[in-house]
Amino acid sequence: MTDAIRVYPAKPDKVYFFGTCLVDMFYPGAGMAGIQLLEREGIAVIFPQDQTCCGQPAYTSGYHDEARAVAAAQLDLFPGAWPIVVPSGSCGGMMRKHYPALFEGTPKASLAENVAGRIWELTDFLLNVCHVHLEDLGEPATVALHTSCSARREMGVAEVGPHLLKQLENVTVVEQARPEECCGFGGTFAVRHPEISAAMVSDKIQTLVDAGAPKFVTTDCGCLMNMSGHAQKAGQPVRGQHIVSFLWQRTSGQDDGGLPS
Repeated sequence: MTDAIRVYPAKPDKVYFFGTCLVDMFYPGAGMAGIQLLEREGIAVIFPQDQTCCGQPAYTSGYHDEARAVAAAQLDLFPGAWPIVVPSGSCGGMMRKHYPALFEGTPKASLAENVAGRIWELTDFLLNVCHVHLEDLGEPATVALHTSCSARREMGVAEVGPHLLKQLENVTVVEQARPEECCGFGGTFAVRHPEISAAMVSDKIQTLVDAGAPKFVTTDCGCLMNMSGHAQKAGQPVRGQHIVSFLWQRTSGQDDGGLPS
C-alpha cells in the first residue's frame, strides 16, 4: 500500500505533527516554523505530547527488536484519520517506508500500515496538499538547497524544495555541483565511520563555497547539524537553516524568536 503512487488529498482541517528527536533537542525553531506555516494555511495542528523517536537509529544499526519497541510507542499516538506531517525526509521515510515491514506479522501490523499511509514530509504537504502560495517579505538573499538522501530517495520530494524557493521572488538559488550526493551524516553512520563521514561533508561544504552560496537550506536537521557543524569548525563562510524556518522568516516578516532553526 505504502509503495503505491502517491495520491494527494484535499487539504484537511487538522493534522498531526511528529516533531522528530533532532527538532526537539536541537532545532525547536524549525518545529515551530513548520507548525506556524500549517496554521497559516488554516490547519489545526495536533502535537501528541508523548511522541519520542521514530526508531530509525536502532533500525539502521540492525537492532530491529529495539527499533520495533521504540516505534510501537509512536503508533498509538495518531488515533484520528488525519495526516501525520513530519519535518524530515529521514524520519518520514522510516515511518512511511519501513514501519510496515518492521511490524509485519505482529499484532500492530495493520496499525503500522495505517500510520505509514498517512505520513507526509512537511514541504511536500505544504506544496502539494496545501498548495501554499508564498509572498516574499525579505531582503534579497542567495542560498543553495541541500535535499537529504531520504527526502530524495525514500520520500521522493527532491523537486519540492526548488518549487517552494522559486516562489520567493527576492531569493536567488544557486546550484551546487553534485546536489544528489550525501552530506555524510547518515545517522549512526557518522559515528561508526567518522573519517568517511568527515570526508563526505567536507566535499559537500566545498561545493557550496564553490557555488558562491553564503547560506544553505535543507529539509533535514541531521544534514543541517552535520553541515553547519563542519562549516563552522572548518572556518568556512557558509551557514545553514532548515527550509521551513527560512520559508517562515521570509514570508512572515518575523525572526525565529531566538530559537535554533
